[in-house]
Amino acid sequence: MAFTDLLDALGGVGRFQLVSTALLLLPCSLLACHNFLQNFTAAAPPHHCQSPANRTVAAVYGSEAWLRATVPLDPLGVPEPCRRFTRPQWALLSPNASVHGAATEGCKDGWVYNRSVFPSTIVTEWDLVCEARTLRDLAQSVYMAGVLAGAAVFGSLADRLGRKAPLVWSYLQLAVSGAATAYFGSFGAYCFCRFLMGMTFSGIILNSLSLVVEWMPTRGRTVAGILLGYSFTSGQLILAGMAYVIRPWRWLQFAVSVPFLVFFFYSWWLPESSRWLLLHGKSQVALKNLRKVAAMNGRKEEGERLTKEVVSSYIQSEFASGRPSNSVLDLFRTPAIRKVTCCLMVVWFSNSLAYYGLAMDLQKFGLSVYLVQVLFGVIDIPAMLVATTTMIYVGRRATVASFLILAGLMVISNMFVPEDMQSLRTAQAALGKGCLASSFICVYLFTGELYPTEIRQMGMGFASVNARLGGLAAPLLTMLREFSAVLPPVGFGAPSILAGLAVCFLAETRDVPLVETIEAMERRVKERLSRKDAEEKGEEVSLQQLGASPLKETI
Repeated sequence: MAFTDLLDALGGVGRFQLVSTALLLLPCSLLACHNFLQNFTAAAPPHHCQSPANRTVAAVYGSEAWLRATVPLDPLGVPEPCRRFTRPQWALLSPNASVHGAATEGCKDGWVYNRSVFPSTIVTEWDLVCEARTLRDLAQSVYMAGVLAGAAVFGSLADRLGRKAPLVWSYLQLAVSGAATAYFGSFGAYCFCRFLMGMTFSGIILNSLSLVVEWMPTRGRTVAGILLGYSFTSGQLILAGMAYVIRPWRWLQFAVSVPFLVFFFYSWWLPESSRWLLLHGKSQVALKNLRKVAAMNGRKEEGERLTKEVVSSYIQSEFASGRPSNSVLDLFRTPAIRKVTCCLMVVWFSNSLAYYGLAMDLQKFGLSVYLVQVLFGVIDIPAMLVATTTMIYVGRRATVASFLILAGLMVISNMFVPEDMQSLRTAQAALGKGCLASSFICVYLFTGELYPTEIRQMGMGFASVNARLGGLAAPLLTMLREFSAVLPPVGFGAPSILAGLAVCFLAETRDVPLVETIEAMERRVKERLSRKDAEEKGEEVSLQQLGASPLKETI
């Protein structure tokens, strides 16, 4: 019998599963705020060069006239953001006047920012504009590098130390580093703290999903996984609301970080995964946790009857040949696990590449950044509702493949929409982003179901590393628009289509019990192939019999 049968005997999807899932998914919603936080804290408001100080002239002609005489206009008729005249051009104050060939220089005296929408951001505080504008993207790349490092570190630690310890530490690290980001006054310290915050993203999302999946019976896993996606979506909407109300970037940073201190305190109540405990020989602690679950689900008597021998009998066949895994090489040790790992590398990288390419620079759409953030969050709701339905009734493989291919087509077709049709371009990009968000959360659940328990966190951590590589590559790919406007959409869309095709090589996991060891996974694959061969031979025999019947009748 599988371990999921034991969970069914202790109440199935009971009160414990509902409460623990809610407590694990609540932090994930605010985690989304940190992921997209720089859309607001690093927003670049309209700006122009600070004019040379001359209060007398400004008082006589007015500040607008003084600005017109000292700062040239761009083709759209707004002040140039990075240049000013070396000498005031008084001729420009006359109606319909223009000057040609006037000498210009950089903004030696700093910049003037339009603070009507964003009173303060890291851009206005540290003047990350003009020659320093790449530092804004560097800050986001540093955050994604932290996510990459966290995927490697926490994925390995979770298989060695359990799911709970890295999760509790991640809550505390995010609370402290997030508050420190709002406190320190240098750009270098800001980037360092953002790196530490990025590390916790992987520690929280991976371990939360594993605890939800490993405590959930088979019939509840799909809904639980999709709820993770909805929590991430709600986080994007929460961010838009908080950013609209809290405009100064330091207070916004502080507001989305402090709640993780509360999550740190209540996370001590969450029990460690009994699957992991049993695999690592800690049967007494696993038995204690199972009795706690049974009591909370109203099955206290069934829990009291449990013994170490009874618990072991449910998974003895799975764990008989198992051993704790401590090496990433185990992800390539056998043919079945190797195929899963290689396909998931393509899927996670491509999904993340396209997702962050669309979602991390909302100002490029030319609309209100708050409105676009809400639109990008709301579009996930119907997309994930469709994903939930198809994952339950059709399967994981078809759902993930369809969303990835559809998203890739959306992104590529967007380059054929004229630049002046910003609303249509935004709506089409939002649809593509909704498909990518749905496939992202589906592949989180799919990956957790594909890998056996002994290397589940190692596998998810390794897959997440590939996703973070995609996140790092996204801003670099966006920069290619300087050479050709076609390159970014093709670069985001084509890998997404390729990833959708790669999913077709993976096994379906709908309504299939979780596998505990690599050896058990190999046995399952061999059994599946044996059944397939038997079915093919049976069909051949049937065809032969059908072909021979007319001959016999003729004879």
